[in-house]
Amino acid sequence: MHVLEAGIDPDSPCVVLLHGFPEMAYSWRKIIVPLAEAGYHVVAPDQRGFGRTTGWDGSYDGDLASFRMINRVRDVLGLVDALGRDSVAAVIGHDSGAPVAAWCSLLRPDVFRATVLMSAPFAGAPELSSAETDIEDINEELGRLPRPRKHYQWYYSTRTANHDMSNCPQGIHDFLRAYFHYKSADWDGNDPQPLQSWSADQLAKLPTYYVMDRHKGMAETVAPYMPSEEQIRSCEWLPEEELRVYSSEYGRTGFQGGLQWYRCGTDPQYRRDLQVFADRTLDVPSAFIAGRRDWGVYQKPGAFERMQDTACTDMRRCTLVEDAGHWVQQEAPERVAELLREFLDGVQESTRS
Repeated sequence: MHVLEAGIDPDSPCVVLLHGFPEMAYSWRKIIVPLAEAGYHVVAPDQRGFGRTTGWDGSYDGDLASFRMINRVRDVLGLVDALGRDSVAAVIGHDSGAPVAAWCSLLRPDVFRATVLMSAPFAGAPELSSAETDIEDINEELGRLPRPRKHYQWYYSTRTANHDMSNCPQGIHDFLRAYFHYKSADWDGNDPQPLQSWSADQLAKLPTYYVMDRHKGMAETVAPYMPSEEQIRSCEWLPEEELRVYSSEYGRTGFQGGLQWYRCGTDPQYRRDLQVFADRTLDVPSAFIAGRRDWGVYQKPGAFERMQDTACTDMRRCTLVEDAGHWVQQEAPERVAELLREFLDGVQESTRS
């Protein structure tokens, strides 16, 4: 497991940072040092399927079960053990790393003593009576719209997705540039609002990076939103040399490792595994941070509210950061670092008292 690490001190409280897709540990580059300077031992791994972490099967017909949620939690638990720690002060996750962080603390609150979720609300364990084919059903409904659409998680689960993105006409670097731009506050069209229901007519209000045109792949979907050369030059939160870290790594590994996560999320058998924990709540101190202009907060209608009302019983703060989109820890790192320090220091203080 490849990790980025700072503030290495066995006497300092440890914090684990979990990235999302299509990111890596590098997405925390602007957060690691400020937290270390605040007195924390900070560890950010490339998770299974990403970057320089090895030992995973990246073929479409390979070992998909190793990417199931409980095994991803086991990965993080193994990392904590390898660090020589019995527990960590907090696990913090962004995007698809957020549910991993939530499940870490739900399943092992003795090890993961606090949780911060970013961009992706945690609505709790699936109910025993919940439908097993949410994505499949909604995808069929989306396909019947006057403008036929499809859900991005369904697309990411298809055999062709990795090839489409890895071999796209614009190249991986420009694909990622458009993708990061389109989901950020830099794109003026991101003005998220709560959706009323998990229905095709409501989900069709989402940008096409979430609800895609039926006949397009993701690289083709984001291509029209490629920023201008001037916009690229003025992008301080993701300059070309930093984006090149992502594009060079994904050029080497492809995207299938990260796409395996989505396949587990759309496969009914792995949803049934998590139904074992129906009615369990996340009871450790928790917080939620996202960009004000991040549609990820609302992409699953009702999840944002359920997280605060029932799923997390000790939610201490919920903050939407102004002038930030989906990549909140990269777009607004100073504010995010400040929020994390305040939350972590508060948890440490309450633990001591």
